[in-house]
Amino acid sequence: MTMNFPDFPRYRKLIKDLPLGKRLPDAVYLHRSALACADDEIQSLVRNAATIFHIPATSWNILKFATRSFKITFLDYPRFDAYAYPELHQSHTVDLQRLCVRKASYAESENPPILHRKETFVSDDYPLYQLFVEITNEGENLGLYEKPRSIGFKRNWERLIHSKGCVLDESGRLHTKAPSAVRDNTAAQAAMQIERHKTAIDRNKLSSPMQTLARHGYLDGNWTVLDYGCGKGDDVRELEAHGVDVTGWDPVHRPEGKVVKRDIVNLGFVLNVIEDRDERRETLKKAFLYAKRFLIASVMVAGEATIRQFTPHKDGVITARNTFQRYYTQSEFKEYLEETLGEVAIAAGQGIFLIFKDRIQEQNFLFERQRIRRDWRQITARKARTETRQITRDLIDKNKALFSDFWETTLDLGRIPTTIEFAFSEGIKALAGSHKKAFEALKDYFGEESFQKARAARRDDLLVYFALGQFARRKAYSKMPDDMKRDIKTFFGTYSDAIASSTQLLFSVGNPTIIEAKAMEAYEEKPIGEFNPGHSWIIPKGILNDLPPELRVYVGCACQLYGDLDGMHLIKIHFASGKVSLMRYDDFGKDIPLLVQRVKIRLRDLDMDFFDYGGDYSPSPLENPGIYRMSESDGG
Repeated sequence: MTMNFPDFPRYRKLIKDLPLGKRLPDAVYLHRSALACADDEIQSLVRNAATIFHIPATSWNILKFATRSFKITFLDYPRFDAYAYPELHQSHTVDLQRLCVRKASYAESENPPILHRKETFVSDDYPLYQLFVEITNEGENLGLYEKPRSIGFKRNWERLIHSKGCVLDESGRLHTKAPSAVRDNTAAQAAMQIERHKTAIDRNKLSSPMQTLARHGYLDGNWTVLDYGCGKGDDVRELEAHGVDVTGWDPVHRPEGKVVKRDIVNLGFVLNVIEDRDERRETLKKAFLYAKRFLIASVMVAGEATIRQFTPHKDGVITARNTFQRYYTQSEFKEYLEETLGEVAIAAGQGIFLIFKDRIQEQNFLFERQRIRRDWRQITARKARTETRQITRDLIDKNKALFSDFWETTLDLGRIPTTIEFAFSEGIKALAGSHKKAFEALKDYFGEESFQKARAARRDDLLVYFALGQFARRKAYSKMPDDMKRDIKTFFGTYSDAIASSTQLLFSVGNPTIIEAKAMEAYEEKPIGEFNPGHSWIIPKGILNDLPPELRVYVGCACQLYGDLDGMHLIKIHFASGKVSLMRYDDFGKDIPLLVQRVKIRLRDLDMDFFDYGGDYSPSPLENPGIYRMSESDGG
């Protein structure tokens, strides 16, 4: 059969003219039964796509017509009629431009996408239309649709229903919990005075968001900081002691503090203690308004097991200390930040995100994460002893510190540094005439092999950076740092070539065969950790940036969701299941470390699970820890 599809402009017009369907900003959804109401050209398009790409009629009942791209997705919701909020079982996405199909299965997912407002998918003469309307009205009366972007997956939906004091029956209909199933304290809540001032805690070290800033070099004294909602001011006092230009404000403990625009604004564990949704949203917006470069926002992250221990109140819980807590999942908080601020939120840790205004700084932050770190070089140089331009070995020996520093800078960049990239450029020019002449002489002196390795490593860093940018669907920047422009020209020629290469790399990590092959290759070269053929490779996090770029991107995609790996000790790369696990131990240096936290990141449905050990769950001992310590460069 010939591929007789309309062109994209015609397709968009046909979709725009559909007489019914659930319309969202980027797609229109239609039930199979309503397809008869569509234009004959649309019906023909669907039939042809299903036939050409071998999509059985039994494997779909909902169509998704993308409005911003030339794609149709055939979705299978087996319980569309039988269950109020049916789960997605599988999907087939047909790219009508590239003429390819991608299948995804959610059959084993613990958190699949779900449908709401089913009446919008069908025509009003559908046999169950009125029932679907009743189901939607039930949800609206409970306020379940106030934040539609956060309820598209099963877990968030069930969490929201639980917070409203309701449960779902076997058909998915809503029912109020019986008094025996939940503490009935409605009257008490009505008179409750939340003691928010009790949420400020004393700390004998920097808070986790401030530690994140320190780890990335933002507390070196070159950045001004506003701690917005600083509590008792422990972070402020510590930063002041280190010479950081910092101000702090808190409505209870430091109301007299200055609230002025600063390079960095920290909104640390503030949003989760505000019970009023409007106030919470306004607080976030105000904090972002005061940030010149970026906002760092953090909240408490918890799972269902933790949340169920407490009394539901509004969209959060009341703790044993009579304080309000709004617990989030990692993905839920990211979505809340992006929806409220209209900016991309970048995960930096568990419950910690950065939202940049300065696009150059955003790119610097993201790229620095991917750079392979080497031993730091000497930063001072002896004064040049001669002005001759004949570069002999004797000349290099007599000015070893200066030439070594230049060579280390060259290795760090993977290319010849420009004048502004090397602090002692004048000294090099006085001795060698130019950076290029110095480079050629030093290749002979130190050997070219180290430079070629450094060049390949820098190119890999850039490939990983651009691939992860595409995974996160970051828009192309209108401006980029000058050093990155030089990198692109040196290693790829053009930006388009860089994106093409990184796209190929990103697509490759979706192939389990490639992931296992690259893991085997890396393990044979450096046998560290526990390698389980056909299943997984458990590695110390310190070797991550020494791995092939395919594995760095695979783990990097997980880190896009979780954030920095600070505090984690081991990484488990699952070959076939599209998962990455992170493990943290009580003391990785002792003979038998005990597992205290495990984070399982599911790349296929972009979500994660947190497992804390201790108390009811006994910490698991790490067997044979020596196999992970052979090259733990950061000490765990």
